This record gives sequence, C-alpha cells and structure tokens, in this order.
Amino acid sequence: MLNIESISKGFGGQELLTQTSLQINPQERIGLVGRNGHGKTTLLNMIVKNDFPDDGQIIIPSDYRVGFLTQKIRFSKPTVLEECMTGLIAQDADQAWKAEKILAGLGFTNSDFDRHPNEFSGGFQVRLNLAKVLVSEPDLLILDEPTNYLDITSIRWISGFLKSWPRELLLVTHDRSFMDSVVTHIAGIHRCKIRKIKGNTGKYYEQIALDEEVYEKTRINEQKKIREIETFINRFRAKARLANMVQSRVKTLEKTKVKDKLAEIKNLEFQFNSCDFAAKQMLQVQDIDFGYTPDLPLIDRFDLTVAPEDRIAIIGQNGKGKTTLLKLLAGVLHPDGGTLKYNPGVTHGYFEQTNIQSLNDGFTVEEEIMGAHPDTDRQAARNICGAMMFDQDNALKKISVLSGGEKARVMLGKLLVRPLNLLLLDEPTNHLDMETCDAFACALNSFEGAVVIVTHNEMFLHALANRLVIFKNDRITLFEGTYQEFLEKGGWEDDVPKSQEHKKNDGLTKKELRQERSKIVAQKNKEVGPLQKQIDALEEKIDQNEKEIKHLQNKIIQSTQNSEQDMNGETIKEWSIQIKTLESQIDEWFMELEDVSVTYDTLSQGYDSKLKELERC
Repeated sequence: MLNIESISKGFGGQELLTQTSLQINPQERIGLVGRNGHGKTTLLNMIVKNDFPDDGQIIIPSDYRVGFLTQKIRFSKPTVLEECMTGLIAQDADQAWKAEKILAGLGFTNSDFDRHPNEFSGGFQVRLNLAKVLVSEPDLLILDEPTNYLDITSIRWISGFLKSWPRELLLVTHDRSFMDSVVTHIAGIHRCKIRKIKGNTGKYYEQIALDEEVYEKTRINEQKKIREIETFINRFRAKARLANMVQSRVKTLEKTKVKDKLAEIKNLEFQFNSCDFAAKQMLQVQDIDFGYTPDLPLIDRFDLTVAPEDRIAIIGQNGKGKTTLLKLLAGVLHPDGGTLKYNPGVTHGYFEQTNIQSLNDGFTVEEEIMGAHPDTDRQAARNICGAMMFDQDNALKKISVLSGGEKARVMLGKLLVRPLNLLLLDEPTNHLDMETCDAFACALNSFEGAVVIVTHNEMFLHALANRLVIFKNDRITLFEGTYQEFLEKGGWEDDVPKSQEHKKNDGLTKKELRQERSKIVAQKNKEVGPLQKQIDALEEKIDQNEKEIKHLQNKIIQSTQNSEQDMNGETIKEWSIQIKTLESQIDEWFMELEDVSVTYDTLSQGYDSKLKELERC
C-alpha cells in the first residue's frame, strides 16, 4: 500500500499539486488522468524518487517493490530473452519461461528471442522495456503510456494480462477504452488536486462536472445571501430598535468565507479546414502490389475505392504493412504493380509521426504553424498552438528544443490550417492526452471529407470507422462495415490467446435474448426506480423551500417599505429564523440529493453496460 500525504509541487512559478493526497490500496488498479502539463508525469517521478515534493510526503513500505516503465532505451544483454530475464526477481532468475510468456504476448516470436535487441525497431524496443517491467512482478506496477507502438492484438493481450494483475497498478494512457477495460479506480489531477473515484473515466468526468456545478451554485447562493445581508445592514443601520439584528448580521458577514470563482479551464475544440469536393470517387486503387524485397510482398493485388465521406481504418499487427499502405496512398511510396489514381479535385494531407525531420529547427512552433498555409494569421496559428498544447509562451519555443512527441503534435497542428478533403493519418493520437483525443475524434467526425487512419485505439475505431482495411493472418482484406460488426463476425479471435477470449452468449435465440433483456430491464427498474422517486421528491422539497424563502423575503421587504413606522421587529425576526431553518433544510437535502444521484448513476451505468453487452451477442 502506498500513501501520498498532502504533497505540493511546482515548477517556475506554476503550481502543479497543492496540499493533495492519494492512497493506493491493495489490489487497486488506478488510471491516472489529467491534461498534459498538469502533473501526471511529475507525480510518477516523485513516486519512484526521480523527483521529490516541495511539501508533504510519499510513504512507501520498505519491502514494497515499485516497477516503472521508462521510455529510456538501454540494453545490456546480447539477446532479447536474456535482456527480458534481467527483469526477473532473484528467486526466479532462471525461470526463462516467464520471460518467454510475456514476450510472446507482446508480439515477439520464438525466433526473435535469440536476436540482439538493437536489431529491432523503436516500437519493439519499447515492448522489450515493457516486458522487463511486467516480468519483475512488482507490488506496484506503474505504466506510462504502455500502448504507444503496440498493435491491437498486443493491446488486447496486455489488457487481459493487467485485468488479472493480482497487485496494484497505476496506469497513464491516452487510450480511454484501454484504461476503462483495465482499471478499478480513476485518480484525476484537476485544479492542482488529486481526486480518486471507483469506476471508469466516464464516471470520473461526470463526477468532476457535478462537483463544479454544485460548487458554482453554492458560490452564487452564498453571494446572494451576502448581498441580502449587506442590504439589510445598510438599510437598518440607523434604526436603534434593530441594532441587535444589524449587529448579528455584521458578525455573520465577518465570519462568512467567500468562495472564489473557479478559473475557466478551456475545453480543447479544433476542427480541420476542409475544402469542397463534388465527385463521387476521390481515389481508386486497383491490383496494387508492394514489397521491400521481391520475395516478401507486403501487399498483393489489393483494391480500394475511397469516397468523400469514408472513414476507413487500417488495422492489424505491427510490421504487416499498415504504414506502408498509407505511404502508398499518400504517394510517398510507389507500388510495384497496379494503379493508384487520384481525382484531380483531391487535396490530401498526410500525417506521419516519424516525419519530424521536415520541420525547421530554427522556427518557433507558431512560425511553423503559420508557414503551413499562406492564409494563416497569427491569431489562428495561436489557436491551433493551444489546441496542440503549446499555449502562451510555449508557442514561442524553437522546434530544435522540442521532444519527439512535441514535434509530432506540431506536425498534426500543421494539418489543421490547410484546406483539405482527404486526411491520411498514421497513429495521430500517440502524443495527445485523453481530453485532446476526445476533441480530435470530434474534429474527425465533423470533417467534411474522407479519412483514412492507422490506429490501434479501439475507442476511435468504434467512434469513427465505417470501413476497415484489415491486415490479418498474412492477408490484407477490405471489410465493409463498422469495427463492432467486424468483432461480431470473428474479429481478432485467431490472434488472441484462448485464455484471453471474451465469453459470449453464443447460441441464444432471439426469444431468449429478448427474455434476458427483459430480466435486466426489470431488475434495473426495481433498483433504480425507487432512487428516481427519491430524487424527484428531494427536488420537489428543495423547490418548495426556495419558493417559501422567496415569499418570506418579500414579506420582510414589504413590511419595511410600506409600514416602517409600525413595523413589528419580533415578526421580522421570526420570519428571518424561518428563512434560516428553510435554508438549512435545503443544504441537507442537496447533500442527500448528491449521494442518491451518484448511486443512481452508478447503478444505471452498470445495467446499461449489461444491455450493451447483450446487444453484442
């Protein structure tokens, strides 16, 4: 168990964490979320003692082992298997099978085990780093973006592996569907505080929105009360017979702590700049072949037609040809055989995160964005810089000082300013945070043109794809349908170990499915119905009290204005006491309403998930 107690941390005048705490309990698998630059990586570094808090403490038991996936690539052994075995704990040092099992799950073949780590691509070297951490079986496993450079089958394997992880997990990833499939809790860094809730990212963000809504309503109500007290004091300050009441309100005002208005957090909203296209076909591919060596073709006699509103996802294992196909469509590579014809009205944009050498090291981020299209002014460039997480002075950073991930975001930002009608995107979300990924998916959905995308992010696949190009079992095929339809018709079953296959309700007739659905709906109504009645009743009580408060306040005002000379101070005092009692009841009912609402939402989401799962059968 790990305890983070009242830590604070800041850099260069920017406060990241302020007097905040977090406890990781036995067997909790926690997803850590928060916008880029808000402190996620800093928190991880403090846990592994690569950095230290300015205040507070992180308490880790002496015999508690922490395993951390680092992005640094450093190998010391001559083979992949030996390198992976360096992660084994002392008593398992000769248990090669444990390393072999992890390596196989991450896409390494038996023949790969005897190869030197340096022979592999950067993506497979990252996998080897991941394998070394997994095989060490730490008490707390910390993974920072483990799905970068993994293909779908490897992501699905590691998802199953982590779901059966018997100890603690702290996970950072931009892939929301992957996180939700693995974690038991979400810990979010928001407004310099860490908030942990049981559930998935959807529940966390709903709870944050509810908290902020309650805070703002409370703040407005308190300000209203303060103005009313100030009005009363100013109006009756000179009245001797009301001196006690005035003094009481002065003391109340002095004790009242005014809540600050929450600073606005801008939601990332950006859109691609589309240009018109009138024809029915944008691109026609016929019988294309390609291979880097003559005897090993990656693509063999493949056909594809791209229409203006297509959302085509290219999916499959790494190394099978997905990026190669995208390069062929972009004109970066040329097919060995067959034809590839663009309609003359097509203007395409190609994003390849490894093509960062095309950036000018002497330019700032802002200058690089402005240079992408002649009609881009400074304000438009700054807006896109902000969307790509280069806000304020960060937009003035030179390209030469940026990390690889930051340069990839600049490449993506340049696509936003050019008028296009066809987007060709190769893993565009690897260096974006979760909120930006959501905004990016919305931008692609609203783009008035076609999209061809290589991605392993299953949330994107479910949200966007209406056609699939599938690299599977050493073949390339075109699937006319959504990703969900692909999964329903077999999906990745051949590529996922049997131990990780999801159980299905195969064999159920339509009648049995209807009956099962009716049972779930009936149970939901039985549990959720009374909660809804509670919510309705509480809202009605609060509404009635607010009306009564307003009525009494009007009576006080009328009494003081119309018959001031005959005003009965005791009556006004009695009305004021009634108002205070009503307000106290409202506060209690609001707290009760929040608790009931959380329970209602949790139960509803659980039953809705069961119904969705049933629909997939």
